Amino acid sequence: MINTIKNLLGFGPKVDYAELVSQGAIILDVRSKGEYASGHIKGSINISVDTLNSNLAKLKDKNKPIITCCASGMRSASAKSILKSNGYTNVHNGGAWSSLQHKI
Repeated sequence: MINTIKNLLGFGPKVDYAELVSQGAIILDVRSKGEYASGHIKGSINISVDTLNSNLAKLKDKNKPIITCCASGMRSASAKSILKSNGYTNVHNGGAWSSLQHKI
């Protein structure tokens, strides 16, 4: 149970985000449009967590790696959960976009 919670929040096994990006991973920033406009990872896609369910069609390949990010890691954890429950198989919580940027 505790491992499930740790994985959901992004505290599971170490992920090589740079390797995922080199393999073509999508960086999904789930903050609001305003937050995204104030700074984001170049090449990332912005779909706010509140509209993710209605925008899943924008993420066509359910097997392609997706790295979620937000301001702190909480919304990206929710986004990871939403994606996993909709059949996306390779989803990783990258946490805060600013720290994720340094890992890729």
